[in-house]
Amino acid sequence: MKRESYASVWDAIEPDPAMRENLKPRSELMLAIRRHIKKKGLTQTAAAEIFGVTQPRISNPMKGKINAFGLDLLVRMATTAGLRVSMKISKAA
Repeated sequence: MKRESYASVWDAIEPDPAMRENLKPRSELMLAIRRHIKKKGLTQTAAAEIFGVTQPRISNPMKGKINAFGLDLLVRMATTAGLRVSMKISKAA
């Protein structure tokens, strides 16, 4: 049996190409925001105040709940955290 390899976990588990491409930056942003919160030693309540969301909303990226956030909110939160967000677009293989 030949093993398949994928560039991303999303390539392996998401059949819809558009959703797959949406999930990739969302997961990167969520991880960056989570790292920022942990690095700063923020409580979820303090992070919620900084990001202008409720504490339960902050709980979602901490638990990896990717479907709770759209790209626009994640970009806003990353920018609020002092992170620079960039995007690379290339032709599909």
